Amino acid sequence: MTVIEPDGRRVASYTVGDLFDLPDDGNRYELCDGVLLTTPVPAPLHQRIVCRLLGILDDALPDELEALPAVNVRVSGRDFYIPDLVVVHEKSVERVGLMFSPRDLLLVVEVCSPSTMKQDEGLKAVAYAQAGIPSYWRIEPDEGPALYVYELKGDRYEPPVVHKAGAVARMAVPVAVEFDPAVLCVRR
Repeated sequence: MTVIEPDGRRVASYTVGDLFDLPDDGNRYELCDGVLLTTPVPAPLHQRIVCRLLGILDDALPDELEALPAVNVRVSGRDFYIPDLVVVHEKSVERVGLMFSPRDLLLVVEVCSPSTMKQDEGLKAVAYAQAGIPSYWRIEPDEGPALYVYELKGDRYEPPVVHKAGAVARMAVPVAVEFDPAVLCVRR
């Protein structure tokens, strides 16, 4: 688990297997190229947005697709993520044990918070594209909220289409769905 840098510094490098040895301390642990990413459990507004979007997707998805919150995604032995929400084929839910593979995912959604902004906007957008995940949605609560929709072209996402609160966002992938991003923050 230890890597020696050219200048002699020791730097920790983790594998997905190492995650099982970490403490159950309320943090979420992810890996990017062996680097440990640690974030606290999401705040209530973050969770509200995930729940509202889950409901919207559940209503729009055909029976063979399913939206799930906070699943494990193993990209490689040194890359592991826990997206806020994913859309998968129902068949993959029944065959997958603890971790999904990127090939199981049709859509990945991340709701940004101050502690994850740079990761969600940059690092995860690149990682999800390189893993071949067809669609990535990033939600920025502080922008009203705003929904950033990325679609895969080759091994990269096209620049995102931005949908601001107050206007209806229309998406076709992975399913036809329409909603105003503002509804994601509204109380029931």
